[in-house]
Amino acid sequence: MSASPQTDFCDLYGSVYVTTSKNQADYSVFAEDSEAFADLLIFEEDNQLFADEPGKWYYVKDRTFSDFTIYLTTNKREADFIIYYTDSESFAGCN
Repeated sequence: MSASPQTDFCDLYGSVYVTTSKNQADYSVFAEDSEAFADLLIFEEDNQLFADEPGKWYYVKDRTFSDFTIYLTTNKREADFIIYYTDSESFAGCN
């Protein structure tokens, strides 16, 4: 899946690259400490093959192998959406 500005963040899954440059990211994302305030619950997959449903992300170290890129912002107001990392695979997806 490749991300574009038209892609709904609820549909995001697959290989993710975290960039340190906001200008190079497809999305600016804020990681929330509370599930209640998140837009999207993320389950971090250990195997790229299993990152095949919304909310299931596999982090890659090379942008070339990513489906989309994110910038982790510390300012909640500049985020395109808010995520929360869940330990439960079945909870992954839009909140």
